[in-house]
Amino acid sequence: MELNRMIAKDLLKIQAVFFRPEEPFTWASGIKSPVYCDNRLTLTAPEVRTDVEEGLKTLIEENYPEAEVLMGTSTAGIAHAAITAHLMGLPMGYVRGGAKDHGRKNQIEGKLEAGQKVVVVEDLISTGGSVIEVVNVLREAGAEVLGVVSIFTYGMQKGLDRLKEADVKNISLTDFDCIAEVAAEEGYIQPADIARLIAFRNNPSDESWIGGAK
Repeated sequence: MELNRMIAKDLLKIQAVFFRPEEPFTWASGIKSPVYCDNRLTLTAPEVRTDVEEGLKTLIEENYPEAEVLMGTSTAGIAHAAITAHLMGLPMGYVRGGAKDHGRKNQIEGKLEAGQKVVVVEDLISTGGSVIEVVNVLREAGAEVLGVVSIFTYGMQKGLDRLKEADVKNISLTDFDCIAEVAAEEGYIQPADIARLIAFRNNPSDESWIGGAK
């Protein structure tokens, strides 16, 4: 089975990705969403966790073979970076959301030397803002950031544009389109819902997808 479809099935099975087009979730931004994503649930499902970490290892080996250090995003990417780095025999660390106000006042935790080739491990990418901030912190510290690996991406245009503008490459285990397709095949949603889900993905601020196929 293709990796992206296997991960899609895994995430749906444990409800790490949960579709509810008839009762939309409300994001912190106020946007109504037909999907809820919590990849932290992969950590409590050993079989899925194995698929995810082995999958991230494969993505890094195929796309960033020169990787010397893995850096997780705080907080959701830390565990995935640690497990994947263990599988690969690589050092890891993570980037805080902000510098500590005590001790050495680090924002980057773990040893990082200027010039080291780094891959950032993230769990979820929507608009791309938070992962770009992490990449910028690492670049300012002198790291050569090869790119990002993530479990899931929405593929929102805003996120794609931001990543391109910041010159950040991202490779995901699976994406919104793949999960929507698998969800319809597996009976989690109706086939007619796919168009509504894609309409949301293409323009999250337009709520015309709510209430029926458009």
